Amino acid sequence: MISIFSGLSVWVCFGLIMALAFVLVYEFINGFHDTANAVATVIYTKAMPPHIAVIFSGIFNFLGVLMGGVGIAYAIVHLLPIELIINVNSSRGLIMIFSMISAAIIWNLGTWFFGIPASSSHTLIGSILGVGLTNSWLTNVPMVDSINWSKAIDISLSMIISPIIGFILAGWLFLVLKNIWPKSNMHYTPKQRRFLEAKKHPPFWNRLVLVISAMGVSFVHGSNDGQKGIGLVMLILIGISPAQYVLDLQSTSYQIDRTRNAVVHMREFYNRNQEDIIGYINMSDQIISNDLSKDLSCSPKMTLATINTIETTLKNISKYEDLSIKQRINTRKNLLCLDDIAKNVVKTQNLTTPNIYDLDRLRTDITSTVEYAPIWVIVAVATALGFGTMIGWKRVVTTVGERIGTQGMTYAQGTAAQVTAVFSIGIANLFNLPVSTTHVLSSGIAGTVVANKVSLQQNTVRHILLAWVLTLPAAISLSASLFAIGIFILE
Repeated sequence: MISIFSGLSVWVCFGLIMALAFVLVYEFINGFHDTANAVATVIYTKAMPPHIAVIFSGIFNFLGVLMGGVGIAYAIVHLLPIELIINVNSSRGLIMIFSMISAAIIWNLGTWFFGIPASSSHTLIGSILGVGLTNSWLTNVPMVDSINWSKAIDISLSMIISPIIGFILAGWLFLVLKNIWPKSNMHYTPKQRRFLEAKKHPPFWNRLVLVISAMGVSFVHGSNDGQKGIGLVMLILIGISPAQYVLDLQSTSYQIDRTRNAVVHMREFYNRNQEDIIGYINMSDQIISNDLSKDLSCSPKMTLATINTIETTLKNISKYEDLSIKQRINTRKNLLCLDDIAKNVVKTQNLTTPNIYDLDRLRTDITSTVEYAPIWVIVAVATALGFGTMIGWKRVVTTVGERIGTQGMTYAQGTAAQVTAVFSIGIANLFNLPVSTTHVLSSGIAGTVVANKVSLQQNTVRHILLAWVLTLPAAISLSASLFAIGIFILE
């Protein structure tokens, strides 16, 4: 960990420490901002006492981060073009980091203060888009190159579709419960159960499912949202200390050979399947050049040159420390370019299922030593998120439990919404797609309210929808303004 400060000036070291601290503060705030959504139903329905619920939620959030991998982390990182990440000078990189994290913190605290279940994920993504677009404007880079728009579209679709799925599935599951057990006391609200049966806790089996699903929501929240914090930390480390972090310097000689072999096999794959991919890559019409310039290195016409360069660079290399800093940066960039080209081949060309499988395996091997996170980063983010979950839940619990529908939430509604959230977010995790726990769960509750033929509280729904609609443009504007002001002061 100490190696991250190697070769950096005192000012940049201080800035790096502050940037890392800001990310951990963001994750801490993310914890208490979003954890209310994970424990809202078990607290509101009195399935668990509040102090026990938040402690267990913190533990399961921690475990979710530890076991969640880094796929979503790099989905966030790759929103910005690799050129912006590794070609900025240290001062601009620090301003970029502080701007987007500060914007995310400001908006998260504001929505939490007013008890509105807004999305931390939307906030972060909006902040990243804001600095990318502003950097494009300040440096006269074409808007099309300011953001990895392909990745941005994928993430946007997952963020839009997931609440819709949550709404429909939760409503459907609630109707299943109501049709199978129409007279069950799971359809009581906590107030009704206390009045009619003089009991303050849910029925046993319903209580058990509520507790298990709440911990499931906490776990998948940690494995999804926690990775966003990991992605931010890696964005900082790659941008400010590229010599140490553009490649995984702990990679073994076997891992490096595996990466190099995957590159070689990719060339053979393209040659072997030329007829199927000629609409995107023509291997007989490649630009052969030793100069992989910024404008050409990610072009399909430069595929062969990129492969040859990586093969030559990694030949007889047993550890990445043997490469110069420039070679490390270029190798990372070239590997990511090959991965992006291969992804586009899968998306745009009519490959057979076995060929798609083979190309996906090659992509995994190619990115294995560039898409990683040191264990200290994962533990630090997991700790910040875990502790954050233990406070701040009260403001949002009442909104989720009582103010979405015109009557209180029943046990069956809470169960349906939570089980749906676990399923939806878990599926998103499998495909490395960042989604909003807040949106999925609150949409699920709204779905059960509609399925129960109860009116939605227009005022609360209006505020939630307004927060959903405003979060992205607000975060973009905040981060863009902070970034522009920071660059103006710097220059």
